[in-house]
Amino acid sequence: MADSTTEQVRKAAGAFGLVTPVGEATASRAPAADEEWQLPGGSARVYYGTGQKGVVRPVVLADGFNLGPTDFNSLWDGLENGRFPFISELRRRGRTLILVGFEERSESILRNAEAVVAAILRTGAEQLGDTRLLVGGFSMGGLVARYALAKLEQQRVDHRAGVFLSFDSPHRGAWVPIGLQAFAHYTATVDDTYLRQISSPASQQMLWRYLDGTKGTPQESPLRTEFKSQLQQVGSWPRIPRLLAVSSGRGDGVGNDARAGAKTLRCAGPLFDGTYFLAQSQGDPAEVAVLDGVLGGPETITTSGFPELDGAPGGTLESFGIIADALAGAGENVETAHRSVCFVPAVSAVSVRDLDRQEDLYAGLDNLAPDEFDVDDYLLSSDNDPHALMTEDIGHWVLDRLPD
Repeated sequence: MADSTTEQVRKAAGAFGLVTPVGEATASRAPAADEEWQLPGGSARVYYGTGQKGVVRPVVLADGFNLGPTDFNSLWDGLENGRFPFISELRRRGRTLILVGFEERSESILRNAEAVVAAILRTGAEQLGDTRLLVGGFSMGGLVARYALAKLEQQRVDHRAGVFLSFDSPHRGAWVPIGLQAFAHYTATVDDTYLRQISSPASQQMLWRYLDGTKGTPQESPLRTEFKSQLQQVGSWPRIPRLLAVSSGRGDGVGNDARAGAKTLRCAGPLFDGTYFLAQSQGDPAEVAVLDGVLGGPETITTSGFPELDGAPGGTLESFGIIADALAGAGENVETAHRSVCFVPAVSAVSVRDLDRQEDLYAGLDNLAPDEFDVDDYLLSSDNDPHALMTEDIGHWVLDRLPD
């Protein structure tokens, strides 16, 4: 492979991102925090409520998954400058916001829980007044907070939390298309950034199915099996606080427009001519990708017995769009039919059904009995929105359920 071609491939592969494009900068900057706390494996930014001079009626929220340390500017931007100014409304109500970040967001959920545990205990120690805490997180952060609270209860430590909140968190698993997981392995000989994201401890703990190589069989990662076992050992869920869950996806069983078996992304050279990806279908086997181009091939990637996960109701990611943009930026001719597919199915976000069966994945959740859910109350979105997008409906719903 010529040096110029190698550089083109490296340029493309180095920009692939699982959650956001690598190197994407946030335009806005978070204001200076009232306090900054150093925590084991992380840190926290503390923002007092309007007119307050200390930690009053606190809300503790943990960051989600990505590669590298928490970007507090991006975290703030997503909460404040989307469809609803959640932070401003929270602080206007006299609530202290404590944003918990991690030194490495892709580190094990169990290890990052140490930062959340420390943040909870410090919040309780510094709090003025006796209002119970709201503790939770976004995406992976909801799992980190869930484990942290459950572990504190197992240790008989008073966490003082009255409400637990998870925001589009993959309680029953997250989904990254198997074809894209295979592509991460395929391009890793040139740049392993994408593979490091998908193969990181947190990713493997969250993914419903993980692929360990282009010739591997998609299955539950041993790291996920161990994580689920560790959750069970601390009681699976905290028992003291009220459990709330928000999904960025619909609850009526209507998915997005990624039609099973349809091409989502096709490459026409000069780097990956012959490479294409298909939306997940129920075939046995089902072709989900063909990988071809200057790195070798063709290699056909298949699955067996999977439901139609790409098109399922749930919070979406631009899983194919991020790849398409990176390839186009390196000079590849691409055709993209579906930029976004399901990332956290609605049934996973509100923890009511597993992802194995088509009828569960696309179930009408409003028709299910309340005792089928692991949580006490939940909110489903009116559309299959981008993963963990703060909307007006979600913002008001959460604000109305803050501890008194």
